[in-house]
Amino acid sequence: MPVVRDLRVLLRLRYFRRLLYIRLLSQGADGVYQVALAAYVVFSPEKQTSAAAIASAMAVLLLPYSLAGPFAGVLLDRWRRRQVFVYGNLLRALLAAATAVLMVSHVPDWLFYVSALCVTAVNRFILAGLSAALPRVVDTERLVLANSLSPTAGTLAATAGGGLAFAVRLVASGSDAAVVLLGAFLYLCAGLTSLSLAPALLGPDLRPAQPQLRTALSTTARDLLAAVRHLAAPSRREAAWALVSMTLMRFCYGALLVMLLMLCRYALSTSPDDGLRLLGLALAVSGAGFFAAAVVTPWAAGRLGPGRWIAVCAGAAALLEPALGLPFATVPLLTAAFLLGLITQGAKISTDTVVQASVDDGFRGRIFSLYDVLFNVAFVGAAAVAALMLPPDGRSAVLVVLVALIYGTVAGAMARIERQ
Repeated sequence: MPVVRDLRVLLRLRYFRRLLYIRLLSQGADGVYQVALAAYVVFSPEKQTSAAAIASAMAVLLLPYSLAGPFAGVLLDRWRRRQVFVYGNLLRALLAAATAVLMVSHVPDWLFYVSALCVTAVNRFILAGLSAALPRVVDTERLVLANSLSPTAGTLAATAGGGLAFAVRLVASGSDAAVVLLGAFLYLCAGLTSLSLAPALLGPDLRPAQPQLRTALSTTARDLLAAVRHLAAPSRREAAWALVSMTLMRFCYGALLVMLLMLCRYALSTSPDDGLRLLGLALAVSGAGFFAAAVVTPWAAGRLGPGRWIAVCAGAAALLEPALGLPFATVPLLTAAFLLGLITQGAKISTDTVVQASVDDGFRGRIFSLYDVLFNVAFVGAAAVAALMLPPDGRSAVLVVLVALIYGTVAGAMARIERQ
């Protein structure tokens, strides 16, 4: 099979493999850390969690970064990406260790959220840098396949990290602090692995007279405007619409995730521990969907084109999500988790490919950072909408139908753009 042959070629590329190792360790640590946070905030027996509390936690963790996100893009286009991976992961290891200390110190919740916010903020530098660096280690012909393998492998690593977190939590008698310390160790490993790459390998190509940090920050607005103009050019119209479509699909994913958290916590389980185990199973099934997307998307996007594949993914979600979600039963929801994992990751692979192929290397950091900001704002907005619509047990037919309508709108819009 051509895909298998190209995959073997990719894995023979030494620098692609090393970049992949950094992603696997980094996102594996993310999975560990996120499960620990979810267990501490949502599934602690002493906490009576509501959708509003979940939305508030998401806002605290994500919205502040959304304000600082554009600065991250400007800095990514000036800093060596390899250095971002080294120092960013080392900083996250230190901050995660601090989070573990706060968990066992019975400090006010706001101090815990500040620590978690700092880890999340650094994470955006890492993920945007990994996406921007990928074309530096892979040729254009295999960029679609690389976008299938690399982010999907990272998602699977995050899923595996989540599973490892469940195992450690079981061994450590429910200690969320012990799980966070495991995440800190994996962040440390990711930072040390980054040292195996040459500082200049991953770009960007710096100007002979590189501006000082103060100058770079003072020109942020102008640089961002230039990046938006770069993306808005007629030749990049498909990339702009792909970003809008993926943002709306992220909104749908966020709303469904909040609903799933509430269902696992109350409607589909008899105890917080049972609910956490059900959530872990749902995330594992969704991870299998991400893996399936990595297999299917290169073939489908190659035949249809990335834009049309996004339209197909959104259209399939519009039809399948209400059919599987409205019963509010365990087996249909697990099936939906698999299919939405496949659909969401398939659309993201295509969006990443369209953006990477359309923008110049000097703009990639800024545009991918804006991409992350759109993701965060959409996710928090979805949590806020879900908090207004969800009843205490998480069952809301209105929310399920609303999400299906948004998926349908995305499918129609992308199909129209591709026809034009």
